[in-house]
Amino acid sequence: MGRIRRIVKLAAFAVTVAAIVEQLRLPAGERTWEGRVGGLVPYDFRMPTFERARSRWWNPTDDRLFVPTVFGVGWTVNFGRIARLAG
Repeated sequence: MGRIRRIVKLAAFAVTVAAIVEQLRLPAGERTWEGRVGGLVPYDFRMPTFERARSRWWNPTDDRLFVPTVFGVGWTVNFGRIARLAG
């Protein structure tokens, strides 16, 4: 179990570094600090806002259960979608 945990941590670190490098390769005026690593794993390093957090964590109109995280790399759960499915 410890070995799997280390592999997952290493993969998360590698994806984070890849996202940062991807942005730093762009000219300063073109950096958005959001996107997808390899076209798959979402990242967002912009300062979190209440509106963005709410739209990711509670958005019953979005059909996705897993949405890009508010800050960092990966996905988060859309609890609004869960509520809609349960109701």
